[in-house]
Amino acid sequence: MRELVATPDNPVPDGAILHKLRTLDGRRLRAATFPCSGRTSQGTVAVFQGHNEFIEKYFETVEELRKRGFDVVALDWRGQAGSERELDDPRKGHIDDFSQYLRDLDVFFSDVLAPRPQPWFALAHSMGAAIMLDLAHETRPPFERMALTAPMIDLHNLRFPGGIRWLADTLDMLGLGGRFIPFGKGRSFLEGPFENNKLTTDPVRFARNARIVTTAPDLVIGDPTIGWVNAAFRLMKRFETPEYARQVRTPILSFTVGRERIVSNGAIERFVQNLNNAALIHVPGAEHELLMERDECRAQFWRAFDAFIPGSRG
Repeated sequence: MRELVATPDNPVPDGAILHKLRTLDGRRLRAATFPCSGRTSQGTVAVFQGHNEFIEKYFETVEELRKRGFDVVALDWRGQAGSERELDDPRKGHIDDFSQYLRDLDVFFSDVLAPRPQPWFALAHSMGAAIMLDLAHETRPPFERMALTAPMIDLHNLRFPGGIRWLADTLDMLGLGGRFIPFGKGRSFLEGPFENNKLTTDPVRFARNARIVTTAPDLVIGDPTIGWVNAAFRLMKRFETPEYARQVRTPILSFTVGRERIVSNGAIERFVQNLNNAALIHVPGAEHELLMERDECRAQFWRAFDAFIPGSRG
């Protein structure tokens, strides 16, 4: 399993501890702990990445959280980043069902989160945010509060959604779930040009993350498989029911962005309206990855985060 990767402009935070986890079904997952840099911790923030992300992208976020007095833990989801793949092709990020991610969290909570100081909070992005919402619906999560950026409630401007869902389900049932989506390829956004990318308007942070991939290309995957998409559609279909959101009791702060082109802002707004204890912040001018954005966009996130998370010393 790969060690944490350092580049000149993205060093591994001091004191980092790498965890090599083993799931109930034998998969190997990579996780990390970053102890608080101060003497007294205000608690622990668990960082949960989105699809096709990796722990190293969040080193800057880790340092921001540690400056605020928190320990930080992070996980690479199964099938991507530094964790074991589900298929032989390492560029295929695959899952049969999103419930597998929830089961993987059990070992992460017991082996990585449990020893860290309480209270515990979650900071999750996109796919990771969707998994956190599913966790909060299915059980009582260990987190006091959750901050979610661009949660994957539905996809952006999906044409003929019913037909696309039917096609994904049909191809999956025909045994084609392990193939890339039609016209998909084994290349990540970070291996493409900055121009017109859907992740960030910040060329500096985009280039920083691209250099990580150049140094460690095994950290990224390509487009999702048909099976992954079908599993995501099944989860997002559950999000459509207002009662689903009403059953979530954890306080949640969600963020949408003005230049979103991956998930649906409208779906997020509708979902948040049905939550019991939630707020929604909109950040104009930002693309999908708010924490990888320009300083002025990130500053809006951190102001809201500091007001929402008790003990944050921003």
